[in-house]
Amino acid sequence: MGIKSLTQIIKKESPNSIKHENLYKLSGKKVAVDASLIIYQQLLRHQLLKNKKGEITNHITGLFYKLVKYLSLNIELIFIFDGKPPDMKQDCVNERKKKAQDAKEKMNNCDNIEQKNELEKTTLRLTKSMIDNVKKLLNYMGVSYIHNDIGEGEAIAAELCRIGYVDYVLTEDMDTLVYGCPKLIRTCLDKSLKRPDIISIIDYNDMIKGFNFTDDQFIKFCILCGCDYCSNVPKVGNVTAMKMIKKYSTIDEIIEAYKDKYEFPENYKELFNKSYEIFMMYRDKMNINDLVINKSNKDIGGLIKFLVNDIEMSELRVQKTIKKLQNTLGNDI
Repeated sequence: MGIKSLTQIIKKESPNSIKHENLYKLSGKKVAVDASLIIYQQLLRHQLLKNKKGEITNHITGLFYKLVKYLSLNIELIFIFDGKPPDMKQDCVNERKKKAQDAKEKMNNCDNIEQKNELEKTTLRLTKSMIDNVKKLLNYMGVSYIHNDIGEGEAIAAELCRIGYVDYVLTEDMDTLVYGCPKLIRTCLDKSLKRPDIISIIDYNDMIKGFNFTDDQFIKFCILCGCDYCSNVPKVGNVTAMKMIKKYSTIDEIIEAYKDKYEFPENYKELFNKSYEIFMMYRDKMNINDLVINKSNKDIGGLIKFLVNDIEMSELRVQKTIKKLQNTLGNDI
């Protein structure tokens, strides 16, 4: 997922573009959340929990605590869900489905309980039921969301940030930078900083300055590195891709110059150009007034019933967590 090894090359070529900040410094800011990524993050981070109906619930539990953490710091959130992805992503989607199927077969033949549980996580795919439950949680907590029929969440979130509707995008997907996201929030990239309230923020403008790239060069560089829509050319890594982009301005020039050295797939030029179009699809084309933004008022009573009755969380823990939020926000919740 995302651009192959992009995080590592940013650390190497443009380390000053990465800042480590305490989460409270985002107080008063508006953050777009890449919904699919954060849901998967919560699913995979914890042991799988299920209610009496057999429905997986740990993503709701994890999201509840994460939302409380952000909201208690007066950080406004808006979740962006994935719509139908571009057709070009089908190979990537099929590959993920195959990995999930392979893991399922291994799980069915596994006798070790711990290994079986880990393999089950690998088989997980987001279902409509999972997403509907997340939307219920957001509605009860008064968190807005956007769910277009078409379009990837990180692409829409990036453009919302680029036009100034939000201040940051919260995601682990580095594709978001290729869509031009000015400020990307990630889990802390400095493993020596153990505090859970420390985040990493990648500044897009500082990053491309460190690379000595234009916006156009950065997009083309990322496609050459390998993305969800266009695999990298065999034996062409980040360093080689960077040299190519700094020497030549078009994919035609690159293929012509390196055709005897690297084996470019027959349809590589077509895939490359279509990938470029996808990364530019929302740039300066989004009107915030055309977006359907689902908004709701907080419903604490409904939230408690949902978490206790449907998700089967401990009522005492839910009450204690909500009380912390009420102590911070007062009458706002």
